[in-house]
Amino acid sequence: MPRIDAFLKIGREQGCSDIHFTVGLPPLVRLDGDLVPLKYRELTTEETLSLVNEIITSAQKKDFDQAGSVDLSYHSEEVGRFRVNLCKHARGVAAICRVVPEEPPRLADLGLPPIVRQFTRLNSGLVLVTGSSGTGKSTTLAAMVDDINRSRNLNVITLEDPIEFVYLSETSLVVQREVGTHVHSFRDGLRAALRQDPDVILVGELRDQETISLAIEASETGHLVFGTLHTRGAAQAIDRIVDSFPAEGQAQVRTTLADNLKAVLAQELVRTTDGRGRRAVAEVLVVTPAIAQLIRENRSFQIPSTMATGRRLGMQLMDQALLDLVSAGSIDPDEAFLKALDKREFIPHVTRMELIDMVGAPAPAGEAS
Repeated sequence: MPRIDAFLKIGREQGCSDIHFTVGLPPLVRLDGDLVPLKYRELTTEETLSLVNEIITSAQKKDFDQAGSVDLSYHSEEVGRFRVNLCKHARGVAAICRVVPEEPPRLADLGLPPIVRQFTRLNSGLVLVTGSSGTGKSTTLAAMVDDINRSRNLNVITLEDPIEFVYLSETSLVVQREVGTHVHSFRDGLRAALRQDPDVILVGELRDQETISLAIEASETGHLVFGTLHTRGAAQAIDRIVDSFPAEGQAQVRTTLADNLKAVLAQELVRTTDGRGRRAVAEVLVVTPAIAQLIRENRSFQIPSTMATGRRLGMQLMDQALLDLVSAGSIDPDEAFLKALDKREFIPHVTRMELIDMVGAPAPAGEAS
């Protein structure tokens, strides 16, 4: 058994999301959002390389040596499945291992708004899940694919870098392809997928203009396409897509997006009130005729105000979602305060007054500033 498995086993058993191996530090685990060192000596360059070399193939090692970074999936019968990123840095090398649950999550268990399940019932169009790294985008997409797999008779093709959750085809056929292993790039995988009789295509990351263009084209030709972007808000995702194209082509892209974008889910992970875990909080944009018109007319700056009044249609801003969960006692009010854009409505819930001073917000009535 590779020696790294002992550390990975500890991380999984303790309910951690990630295990870090970095030269000059002991192994670290991320528990409920915080990095905590394990009781172990500081890792040397030789020891870290030895741990890493036990789990990578010769092809992955070549990519690592050339690019300085490589993503891969690692599975052990003893400790389960992990998504791994290897990288070179100033002190040597590091490995970051993300724990992947043995089975895909269920939508009902993620605490997302009920309308999210309606996105899995679409027949065509583009659905985006956005957020910064580590906000649960892959988990949400996995739950949506799992829901389709259990309830619809479709051909689902996933393009992932690397493959995380593994699906057993149930009522649907699920074909998983890994970038770097089964296909050279996301764009190459998308081109091929269009010739493989797909109903649903999942693109792990919309990284460049060509991949984005192919994803939009697939949604326009009768396929349901799911993809991710690294943006914090729903409206910003639209701007990110449009801005990836040359200025002379942006008007056409806005028109195509207005016709084919169905929804955007922007996520954050926030610590629960009891401090024993984190839960997804989602901003939801549903592309209604009014939203589509704003996209066509390059008025995405007006989308948030339309979302704020569209709750009966399933829409909500991140601040609205955060405040709802704070009021319900579900998430840490201090962390919600820090993540909120407009912090004024969160001030009465804050328990650490120094946070208010940090962001320059006015203190609650009766409190010293």
